[in-house]
Amino acid sequence: MSEPLLHGFFRSGASYRVRIALGLKGIAYGNASYSLRDGAQRSPAYLALNPQGLVPALEIDGAVLTQSLAIIEYLDETHDGPRLLPTDPILRAHVRAAAQVIAIDIHPIQNLKVLGWVKALGGDESAWAARVIEEGFAAFDALIAPHAGRFCFGDTVTLADVCLVPQLVNARRFGAKDIPARLLAIEEACLALPAFDAARPENQPDAV
Repeated sequence: MSEPLLHGFFRSGASYRVRIALGLKGIAYGNASYSLRDGAQRSPAYLALNPQGLVPALEIDGAVLTQSLAIIEYLDETHDGPRLLPTDPILRAHVRAAAQVIAIDIHPIQNLKVLGWVKALGGDESAWAARVIEEGFAAFDALIAPHAGRFCFGDTVTLADVCLVPQLVNARRFGAKDIPARLLAIEEACLALPAFDAARPENQPDAV
């Protein structure tokens, strides 16, 4: 069977999540890069692969998977390596909820499409993004507080950590200031792991 192929972009937070998960699972993969600011993800060839025109998409096991959380859960269910979702149903729901605060509530309303709308309406793109991130991180921090240890949920990496670290990169890019200390400590612990370090945007073959 051919090597998995990740369609993404080095600066894409959602692609970054999938890179981390692939690394944690020990899965070798190839890269196909699409410059988001140039609109490469809306080319006819890519739209035939992913009609939504978003990255990432992952070609794996004879299928094309889209949406980063769905991709990561598939990898978690089908490949060896650290479990990113706990077996306990209540804790698993808490991990999913925390991950979705970032992947569903924070990230989409500070992505390129939304920032373009903000700019068109005369708003400050960076100020908008920073406020969205700061407010979201405050909620995320409160949600994980009862469970946090070295990582978001105890001393084992979960889907919540996989979502948090890329969002912290975005936070810095947009100048977010009010980042809870707990999240920064978790980031430091995550980046000490080879899978997180290898997935950093600056370590990608398409980094510019």
